[in-house]
Amino acid sequence: MPDAEDDHSTASDLEAALASLAYLLTRSQEHERRMARAGITATRSDVYLLRAVAEAEGASRVSDLAERLMVKPSHVTRQIDRLQGQHLVERTQDTLDRRARQVEITAAGRGLLERLKQANIDTLTAALDGVPEADIAATTGVLLHLMDHYVHRVRTAMLSEHEPFPAPNAGADGATGAVAEPARAGSAAHEGG
Repeated sequence: MPDAEDDHSTASDLEAALASLAYLLTRSQEHERRMARAGITATRSDVYLLRAVAEAEGASRVSDLAERLMVKPSHVTRQIDRLQGQHLVERTQDTLDRRARQVEITAAGRGLLERLKQANIDTLTAALDGVPEADIAATTGVLLHLMDHYVHRVRTAMLSEHEPFPAPNAGADGATGAVAEPARAGSAAHEGG
């Protein structure tokens, strides 16, 4: 039976591995090389936002995208301006609130994401050469679980600090229902950029 010291050592090893992986996946030069191979000029944070827009069911409001990415709406608005300038997203009028605007991905935006996804898959396939499929599946499951719990903790901390990022499904008393799905495809580990 493992003891607390073994659990701490395992968590410490995982922390070191994740820190190294995050560094390798987000190195600016490597990111730029992968993006160039895919014919993409968008920044990493723009790609995360574009993925969040693509994963939404239909058009998204800026506030919903900001909540999902855990950033301020003004940051998302600036990114949307850049993405719209590249014809990767388009703004439409909100059907429920005529004063508000929604954002939707364009065919060009979907094409960009597909090229990036393929470039990332090619890189991962080469890096995982020789690793058994069962190990890859188990690792993926653990990482998704880790992201779910991490997002929940971050959202809870934001609420307790009275940050302007309400948790999904928050009631009038601030109690939350289910936590929104994290932007998995937009995470640094999955995105690789």
